[in-house]
Amino acid sequence: MRSYLFLPVWCKSIFFLLLLFALHPPIASGYQTERSYRHARLSFEKLLKDPQKQKFRHHWIACIKKFQSVYAARSNGPRADDALFMTARLYAELYGFSGNNKDKQQAIDYYNRLVKRFPKSPYRSKAKKAIAVLSRGDRRASKSKAQPPIKKASVHKKRSKLQAGSLAEVKGIRFWSSPSYSRVVIDVESKVRYTHRLLKKDPRIAKPKRLYIDLNHARIKPGLKPVVPITDDLLSGARAAQYSPDTVRIVLDIKSIDNLKIFSLRNPFRIVVDVSSVPGKVASKIASKRRFEHELEKPGGKVPKGALAKQLALGVKRIVIDPGHGGKDPGAIGYLKSVREKNVTLEISRRLARKIRQRLGCEAILTRNGDTFLSLEERTAIANTKNADLFISIHTNANKTRVCRGIETYFLNLATDEHAILVAARENATSAKNISDLEAILSDLMKNAKIDESSRLAGHVQEAIIRELKPRYSRIKNNGVKQAPFYVLLGAEMPCILIEVAFITNPRECRRLNSAGYQEDIVDAIVTGIQRYIKEMRPVALTIDPRFSPFL
Repeated sequence: MRSYLFLPVWCKSIFFLLLLFALHPPIASGYQTERSYRHARLSFEKLLKDPQKQKFRHHWIACIKKFQSVYAARSNGPRADDALFMTARLYAELYGFSGNNKDKQQAIDYYNRLVKRFPKSPYRSKAKKAIAVLSRGDRRASKSKAQPPIKKASVHKKRSKLQAGSLAEVKGIRFWSSPSYSRVVIDVESKVRYTHRLLKKDPRIAKPKRLYIDLNHARIKPGLKPVVPITDDLLSGARAAQYSPDTVRIVLDIKSIDNLKIFSLRNPFRIVVDVSSVPGKVASKIASKRRFEHELEKPGGKVPKGALAKQLALGVKRIVIDPGHGGKDPGAIGYLKSVREKNVTLEISRRLARKIRQRLGCEAILTRNGDTFLSLEERTAIANTKNADLFISIHTNANKTRVCRGIETYFLNLATDEHAILVAARENATSAKNISDLEAILSDLMKNAKIDESSRLAGHVQEAIIRELKPRYSRIKNNGVKQAPFYVLLGAEMPCILIEVAFITNPRECRRLNSAGYQEDIVDAIVTGIQRYIKEMRPVALTIDPRFSPFL
């Protein structure tokens, strides 16, 4: 007894537990069951995080057996319903990967066992929903088998329907972020229906504010990362899981957001989520602006010599220039086969960036400065994450008819004529029929978009190009300012335009586009148009002391 008194505290604790388990076997059994359940849950979570393991059936079965052993050990214990539910869920998720009807039937059997044995279980409603979803697939299959093939054409239609009914794979999650803006893109193999819901923060279960998106008739592609850490000021991360055998759920854990936009794009199909928040610097900018306006009211205020470039940059300090196409996407092929749109737009954009820095004193950023491929949504995301004040996308036009020529400038809106629809379809790499799908998207997105500013910027740039090129070149055609739904401009949070600088398929204009002199003249004209836009938007720009400008 004396030796027991001198034992360390941890030894005493272990001794007490062993004595308790020896005297009370049910307590020992409950402790062991809880430990086994936690071990099974840990294995399940590891399986979800390892796409390589998900490819092999034996990993799923090993995890299932762990939950089955928990249930077998204490079929009436506190973890029995948990173990049954997890066994059924694992079989259901395995069915999503394997497509084996035996796995689906096992899932249904275990869900039914849970419903019958544990009528008061919190998992009962979820189990019933899962049974309904799995059984629905059976009814569809039996219905399709019951329809006898009458003609060869109907057999072909039946096969195409079965192919269309296969689950679309969710291939990846991409993101771009800044302190006040984040764009998340969910890549899907084919078009799917989706729903979304914004959930409030729930401190009772330590859950943050979150957005979930359910993709119907979809499955997670083997190899997809189930957890994507983002860790910016808006989002902490994105999670993907097979919510049911034919539903993928994507969850965004939110720190703080003010605005949310969700829309889809085609070819390939992807879902775009834009979240933004008012940055912390806004308050200090407003204070600086008020101080600056107070200084303007003082009599005898003078502008320092040599500050004209900085003065012009009031309100427009950073411009993002987007050279169209690139990498595996060559764009349009010119009349001269060696001339490709991706190379011409890159050269013009480099010259434009240099001229903007020289003449306007603004910062100029290129979305690409080499022959690299960028998705259309990535280009807009770069402009937003860089907090650009203007976004200018450079392209060359194309047409099967070589006589087509001219220069035109676009801003984002619904297309007003057939030519604008065809141009948008080509630049979006989609069909003209799909342009009509953008109407619903634009009706929501354009409420807060800067259409008027974009329209004015497009007007100034188009007018400057025609005015400066006509005296120097023959047969310069003004195709005017137009509007169309371009993917590359969708979701931009600043005035944005797309310039078709010439028809690369026209013999004369193709040779000009390949000329350094013509490229320089085009660039000079674009900068002049931007300069006039700045003066119109900020008339006081010529009488501003840059010391008090909140934008410099």
